[in-house]
Amino acid sequence: MTFDNQPVEVPQTLPMLPVRDIVVFPYMIIPLFVGRESSIRSVEDALAKNRLIFLASQKDIAEENPTPDTIYKVGTVAKIMRMRKLSDGRVKILIQGEAKAQITSFTKTTGSYEVAIEKIEDKNTATTPAEIEALVRTAKESIEKIIALGKALSPDILLVLDDVTDPGRIADLIASNLGVKVQEAQKVLETTDAKERLSLVCQILASELEVLQAQAKLRGNSREDQHKNQRENFLRDQMKAIKSELGEGAAQDSKSEEMEELRNKLMNAGMPETVQAEALKQLNRLERMHPDASEATMVRTYLDWMVDLPWNKSTEDIHDLAHAKAVLDDDHYELQKAKDRVMEFLAVRKLKTTMKGPILCFSGPPGVGKTSLGRSIAKAMGREYFRIALGGVKDEAEIRGHRRTYVGAMPGKIVQALRQCKTKNPVIVLDEIDKMASDFRGDPASAMLEVLDPEQNTTFRDNYLNVDFDLSKVLFIATANVVENIPPALRDRMEMIYIPGYTENDKLFITKKHLINRQMEANGITSDNIKFTDEGIKFLIAGYTREAGLRNLEREVGSVCRKVAKKVVMNESNFVEVTAQTVPELLGPPRFLRDDKMLEPQVGVVQGLAWTQAGGEVLLIEALKMKGKGSMMLTGQLGDVMKESAHAAMSYARAHMDELGIEQEMFEKFDVHVHLPAGAIPKDGPSAGITLTTALVSLLTGTPVRNDIAMTGEVTLQGRVLPVGGIREKCLAALNLGITNVIIPMANGKDLEDIPQVFKDKMNFILAENLDEVFAVAFEKSDRFTKNKPSAKKDPKKGSTKSAAA
Repeated sequence: MTFDNQPVEVPQTLPMLPVRDIVVFPYMIIPLFVGRESSIRSVEDALAKNRLIFLASQKDIAEENPTPDTIYKVGTVAKIMRMRKLSDGRVKILIQGEAKAQITSFTKTTGSYEVAIEKIEDKNTATTPAEIEALVRTAKESIEKIIALGKALSPDILLVLDDVTDPGRIADLIASNLGVKVQEAQKVLETTDAKERLSLVCQILASELEVLQAQAKLRGNSREDQHKNQRENFLRDQMKAIKSELGEGAAQDSKSEEMEELRNKLMNAGMPETVQAEALKQLNRLERMHPDASEATMVRTYLDWMVDLPWNKSTEDIHDLAHAKAVLDDDHYELQKAKDRVMEFLAVRKLKTTMKGPILCFSGPPGVGKTSLGRSIAKAMGREYFRIALGGVKDEAEIRGHRRTYVGAMPGKIVQALRQCKTKNPVIVLDEIDKMASDFRGDPASAMLEVLDPEQNTTFRDNYLNVDFDLSKVLFIATANVVENIPPALRDRMEMIYIPGYTENDKLFITKKHLINRQMEANGITSDNIKFTDEGIKFLIAGYTREAGLRNLEREVGSVCRKVAKKVVMNESNFVEVTAQTVPELLGPPRFLRDDKMLEPQVGVVQGLAWTQAGGEVLLIEALKMKGKGSMMLTGQLGDVMKESAHAAMSYARAHMDELGIEQEMFEKFDVHVHLPAGAIPKDGPSAGITLTTALVSLLTGTPVRNDIAMTGEVTLQGRVLPVGGIREKCLAALNLGITNVIIPMANGKDLEDIPQVFKDKMNFILAENLDEVFAVAFEKSDRFTKNKPSAKKDPKKGSTKSAAA
């Protein structure tokens, strides 16, 4: 039903549909089956116009072709919500009553009915609120008694009545649900005074209640008569009853034993007092229920969950830090920050046994080992391990559980994990926490706030259990690819540990130690059949994968192993050495080719550094001038941030044209085109500011840019160089291309400690604070930009002096 207060516009004429054995009231939604041809035409006429139709009841329900004299004049204007044609030629429509109206005349009677109508408004006589309240209460009490006596009414009608205050609507609602005769229902419909209509409904309810009470009394008398008629079979019935009682007694004994066993389990489960009291209360309810009742099954399932949860069961942590370090180092290469944090936790745990579990979040590109690191941590600590996949979870109940009133209710994923682990201090990995979403069923990220807050999760309450459970002993480890997708409130509750991508040397080591052995075993070959050389692995890494993690690399190693397995089985070769020459024979031509670095200094061409999920990249930025009117064109699929950086670079060049030595006509008679090659690949990010500025200044001054240098950093309109991210990946990408001189912002000097020392020894890092320092280093042998040449800066990470002019 609907109780929309919006008035409906009633036309002067409407198609009419005579209905049998029912009176339709306003605000009533009901399906109707239409079979008469004239009635079907009326429905089609209504659908062709405004979907409104007038419904009037027949005085004689048996009449097949009613005339205007046999149709009640007062009816209901209704809207056709849906219509469906049935296979037997009938039509099923779903209608909603909108307003009362009265027929003033029949404008069409052939083929189908069309009537002129007049809307009827309710009258409200002067009555006190107390009188209306008394009638409403009387009606509700009568409905409760009628339902108790077995009348087929929905109990929800009482809840709906609580939300309705208009006495006229209350009367219509009761009359439409009571199922009274057409004459009585029509009398209610035609009563326009709201108080009188409600009073009439109370009279109908009282009459219906008397009939139901008389029926109940007759049924009781009938049972007594039946009992008297069966006295001659008393002995046989008594014997059956005795046998039945003996069987029920045995069943009762079995049930009592089961309940006592369940009670002992609850008493010995180690629950807190408040939790145990709630469990015993539910057990007492179960004892009073019939075993075949549906609610008994639900309560029994609930008690089984309560018994199985590890209220006081926990594993003892392994405090041997040397063992933990050996396990972590054996399973994972590098990832030093994450390993150090776990070692710190174990060290503190050894000194203080009553500490709360930290909430760690490993973030980084796919395939770098975030999830498997959680398994290794559990192994190092001697704890149980469980992984919860959160990708695509939209329902809050997946985290907090369903209430037991719902059919098929279950606890949330957290409680399910604890039941499966059978300990209260496992390592639970919340995988892909940044992939959770929200919809009309709730926001699971908000439900996670309680789980991942050490100050709140001591009293975590699952909706299914409806009691507190202590999660403070659980070591939660979340994983995420993009931290920015995690809501700020949830991110604040976790300790973020970034896991960067692997370098080519890292991938070489991991492939030799882990991936090759794993894929050889998976594909059924041994070291007698295949051997990987370092050159072959490096060629495989550089030519067939471009990622920060290891998943695609492991797939390619597996593909090589399968090719070799095929050769072995077909007796083509029993041994294959994988080298840089044999990899293309097995896998085909390389899929990725690295761009060569600039061979010589060029005007308007600068080597920039970019960060991607696959690691660092060296990107060429090209600038070209042509005759024009001073406009600037940007191509190469640049994002908004990079476009703004290009405009800022041009503004800086125009503002400092005198000191840079740029002629005025460059901005008046020439157009500038800035392009980043590989135009099909979207590019954006705040790290190309100094690269774009250097390219434009080089173009406008005709000064070549050194070909042995790469740079990254954002720039302001005042020429200050701002810090950027991804320094480690960018610098290693430059080194892989043979570029050893890299300009980075001064504020990023602290990030150099993330670069392995073996690589830092091969590189020359130039720390710049402003564009003057960038120009002094970047431009090839030009005195124009060396007047502000900065003094030498000392790199604290290496202890060697690196000149800003390199």
